[in-house]
Amino acid sequence: MDQYIGKLLDNRYEILEVIGTGGMARVYKARCHRLNRLVAIKILREDLAQDAEFRRRFHDESQAVAMLSHPNIVAVYDVSRSSELEYIVMELIDGITLKQYMQKKGNKLNWREALHFTTQIVKALGHAHSRGIIHRDIKPHNVMVLRDGSVKVADFGIARVASGGHSTLTQEALGSVHYISPEQARGSHIDARSDLYSAGVVLYEMITGRLPFEGDTPVSVAIQHINSIPLAPREIDPSIPEALEAITMKAMAPNPDNRYSSADEMLADLEEFRKNPNINFDYKISDFMPETEPDEDKTQIRSAPSRPREPRPRTHSQRRSSGSERRPNRYEDDEEGRQGTSPWVIAACVAVVLIFLGGVVYFLNQVLFSDIFAPATFYEVPQVVGEDYESAATNQELLGRFTLVLGDTVADEEAEAGTILSQNPSAGSKVGEDVTQITVTVSGGPELVEMIDVYNMEYQQAWLELNKMGLKVATPEYVTNEEITKNYVISSTPPKGAMLAPGTEVQLVVSLGPEVKPTVVPSLFERTLEQATSDLHTSNLEVGRVDPVYDDTVPEGYVVYQYPAAGTTVDEGTAVNLQVSKGPDPDKQPPEPQEVEKTITVTLPDGDEPINVQAMMDGVVIFSETKDPAMDLSVEIPVKGLEGETKTVTVYFNGIQADIKEVTF
Repeated sequence: MDQYIGKLLDNRYEILEVIGTGGMARVYKARCHRLNRLVAIKILREDLAQDAEFRRRFHDESQAVAMLSHPNIVAVYDVSRSSELEYIVMELIDGITLKQYMQKKGNKLNWREALHFTTQIVKALGHAHSRGIIHRDIKPHNVMVLRDGSVKVADFGIARVASGGHSTLTQEALGSVHYISPEQARGSHIDARSDLYSAGVVLYEMITGRLPFEGDTPVSVAIQHINSIPLAPREIDPSIPEALEAITMKAMAPNPDNRYSSADEMLADLEEFRKNPNINFDYKISDFMPETEPDEDKTQIRSAPSRPREPRPRTHSQRRSSGSERRPNRYEDDEEGRQGTSPWVIAACVAVVLIFLGGVVYFLNQVLFSDIFAPATFYEVPQVVGEDYESAATNQELLGRFTLVLGDTVADEEAEAGTILSQNPSAGSKVGEDVTQITVTVSGGPELVEMIDVYNMEYQQAWLELNKMGLKVATPEYVTNEEITKNYVISSTPPKGAMLAPGTEVQLVVSLGPEVKPTVVPSLFERTLEQATSDLHTSNLEVGRVDPVYDDTVPEGYVVYQYPAAGTTVDEGTAVNLQVSKGPDPDKQPPEPQEVEKTITVTLPDGDEPINVQAMMDGVVIFSETKDPAMDLSVEIPVKGLEGETKTVTVYFNGIQADIKEVTF
């Protein structure tokens, strides 16, 4: 078990597990108890901690990376240095390396996705370069792809503050030889443009699915970086846009003076290309040719510092100038050949032949024949299942004489991406000395889905489509837009084409439509619906719901109520809801009064003469008869009225008012 697992560093960081091993340090997953968060801790290897130079480099790395703060760079939280231990506390990344991502996609990415990743890498480099820091080891293995499709540049492990130092092709850099710049390969002075060259190689690999240079040895690859130019990307895949090819080749120009002068300059071209993929940068192919130097100025490719540098072969002119090396002419050879041969020379030749024959016999006996009779040697295969592939591949303590070969990468819902699922030969089996490779099957994590194009899609439809894919849609961001219809999607993060794990959160930007102006709602009370509609349109407002309602006070067809109320300030285009009168509610009206008939009695005066009796009500004669007082002492007059009414009845005798009666029905 690792000595640091379970330990608490500085009474704060609890070491949980090993997550990676590099050339200088081992990386652990840890928990910060002070802030209750998971972090990554890089601890300098013990065997290197004894070396003052390694400790200095490690400390320089810590200080350099701590200067950086950028969303596309792995953040450094803390740096600790003591007599016993040196470590860096960093952001713990939930993702896989760009190299692993490319392997999952068959090593070749859609050019739009490659543009998305490269833009973020160049932004990270621009931030570092602005603070005097050169990464020196840009490669897909040092770029982390997060679940949301963003990337973070990691492992500034050999970064130093730019101060005119030189870089050599030492043993620890051989793994990065496919991505180094020509000046790094030569051991010349390097600057920020060396990082841009490496970024160009990464872009080349993403869009073509292959590296620009291959070779049997690291040195042979390094020489190609110096003396060769790669096949143009469009010769490999004609579908690659010409402008993206131009950006790639300019970044990879062998002569630094022909490259982008800064990350900002390269980023500007990437942005121009993103806006217009058909743009023509008009770069010359001659700018991408290797730079030439006089032979006497060239620097030799350096290997590991511990190996002596071989003397440089002398030029033809140098060999001619040395008299001791001058070859005799044909006539001089013939003359010497006719001279006598010394016996000592003959004896020396015989001795040389005998020694040679003895060496041949010894070789056959020791190297060939001894194997026939010697017992076979077998080696036990180590257990690598369950290990992280990137870490295990560089862990010589685990592998011993064996090396790992990446076989299949398969989706797995339980194992984290990069975890080794199976191996061949199996762990514990015995193999002969001719077997040195272990082929492994590695988890790609959960099966990824490709982000769809939701541009100009109605938001609810986009939400449904993404939900069906198993993706989580975050609360959308709403912005005004003159071109995209209201409630339609403007953009998404991650972008179209990104490969995402189920459950990944997608952020959508949704249009609010064109920018609106404020207006005041007019009063519509007791306006007809037609008049109200005209008034609203004059104020750049719309008619919303129109509800007919009964009203005892407002005539039928006129506005009774509005919302928003009159005088309210609202955005243009707002809908105003109306209520329009239907008149009184018939169910709430009193019943029609019934007609009632009553009789009033009038007493006639004494006399012998007939009397004309009349009765008037509401100015109308309702009764008129002539009566004989001798025969009738009184007269009954019938009257009619509505129930509840009170009427006045005036009685006349011979045209003269005789009585007034109040009648209530």
